[in-house]
Amino acid sequence: MKIIETLNLIFKYRTYSENQEAPEEKTVLGGVSLSVGKGDFVGILGHNGSGKSTLAKQLTALLHPTDGTVFVKRMDTSKPENIIPVRRTAGMVFQNPDNQIIGNIVEEDVAFGPENLGVPTEKIWERIAGALEATGMTACRELSPGRLSGGQKQKVAIAGILAMEPECIVFDEPTAMLDPRGRQEVLEAIRHLNRDKGITVIYITHHIEEVEDADYLYVMNEGKVTMEGRPDELWNRADELRQLGITLPFDKELLCLLRQGGMDIPMEIQDGRALEEFLLQTGPGNIEQDN
Repeated sequence: MKIIETLNLIFKYRTYSENQEAPEEKTVLGGVSLSVGKGDFVGILGHNGSGKSTLAKQLTALLHPTDGTVFVKRMDTSKPENIIPVRRTAGMVFQNPDNQIIGNIVEEDVAFGPENLGVPTEKIWERIAGALEATGMTACRELSPGRLSGGQKQKVAIAGILAMEPECIVFDEPTAMLDPRGRQEVLEAIRHLNRDKGITVIYITHHIEEVEDADYLYVMNEGKVTMEGRPDELWNRADELRQLGITLPFDKELLCLLRQGGMDIPMEIQDGRALEEFLLQTGPGNIEQDN
C-alpha cells in the first residue's frame, strides 16, 4: 500500500528585485514522481541545492505544488480540507532541533503537538510516555532542553512528532548539526521507529552511509530524480553517483575499486564484513584477476 505518492510534481517560486518590472520564476522541482510504501524506509539523496528539502516540505503539505500532484494516503495535499489530515499522517523533523523545541521542559515540548490536535489530556500523558520511551528520552522528561546535547535535542524533536502518532515521518537532514555520537544516537532512534514501530520513514540526506540500509533510494539533482533503485543496485553505479557529488560508503567504494582493478569478487558480496570473510576464505593468492 502506498502511503505517499507524487506525480510529475513541479514547484516554482517567485523572486523579486527592485529593478524588475515583473517577478522572476525559478523552478525548484521539475517533474518529480516517486512512491513510498507503508512501513518502508526510503532515502532521498542529493547535494545542497538539489531540491530535496523543498520536496520534504511538499510531502508534509508545508508547501503546495505549482503543478502535478502529491498524495498522502490518497489525499491531495493541494486541497485545503486535506491539510490537517495530511499533517496528522506525515510529520517532519528538521535539521536544527532548536527550531522545533519550544517547551521549558522536555515533556511540555512533547505535549505541544497532541495538545494542538485536541487530544484529551489523559491520552496526551500516555503519548508523552510512549514517545519518550521510543526515543530513549524517558530519563530526561523533566529536564530543560537547554541542558541537553545536540543528539538529545533532536530525539526530543522526534518524540514531539511521534506523540502526534503520524504514520510517516520525513527527516530533513536530521544529523547535519550533530557530532558523531549524537548522529549515531539519532540514527539508531530512527531505525528503531521504522523497524520496531512500523513507522514509515523518508530520510533526506547527502550522506549515503546514513541510508545504506534503506529499502529504496531516490537520488536528486537540479530538482529532478536522476537515479533510483535499491541500495545494492546503486552501489554498482558508483561513477554515476560520483558525478552527482555522492560518494559511496567506504566499504562499498573499496569493493568497487577492487572490481574495477580486475579482482574477481562475487556480486553477492556487498559490504566490508562479507569482503573480509571472502578474502580470509579464499586467500589473496587464489583470487582471479582479469587480464
